[in-house]
Amino acid sequence: MPARCPAPSPCRGKGRPRAFDRDLALRRALEVFWQRGYAPASVAELCKAMKINPPSLYAAFGNKASLFLEALRYYERAYWDAPSRRFLEAPDVYAAVEDFFEEAARILLSPETPCGCMVVLAAVNIAESESEIIETVRALRLATRKMFADRLERAALEGQIPSDTDIPALSGALNTLLEGLSIQARDGLSPAELRAVAVLAARMLPPRASDA
Repeated sequence: MPARCPAPSPCRGKGRPRAFDRDLALRRALEVFWQRGYAPASVAELCKAMKINPPSLYAAFGNKASLFLEALRYYERAYWDAPSRRFLEAPDVYAAVEDFFEEAARILLSPETPCGCMVVLAAVNIAESESEIIETVRALRLATRKMFADRLERAALEGQIPSDTDIPALSGALNTLLEGLSIQARDGLSPAELRAVAVLAARMLPPRASDA
């Protein structure tokens, strides 16, 4: 479970200050950023969703860009850290790929999470001046590609896939498929259709080295 960052109670009314749940505030901000996009989402909309006022937002998070980056990291930590760990630890690469994409489909369509991956959708219409956001999103995407590459390299070393497998190309293809799933999830692809894509993901791998 993600550790919570201590923060002062941001909202005061009459009497005692209201308790501030940082994770809850980040989840509410995620919904706004997902629905509106980073640039169109206004501070007023974010404050309304998070149930805080602008001074409290700035006191707790710094500014809108900092809030977005923290919400993005929270999303990665809360929803993708565990599936990624299971993927890397799974003993069989073919089952690992299929299981990861099936789990990704569930996450992308879950009513409890923003529909579609925030790392994919976040970079849409980001101004060039928002260099920190652009670089953070790029780093997260590259980290996912590296995750695929690391697992495929291990599979090649263990003899599960042929040693001459083009790992950079295959890891890039799997990453592209994952990013495409995010767009399709937002466009209304059904759970059954996403699961079918998950099955096909494993078929992108070459035949087992023992079968070649």
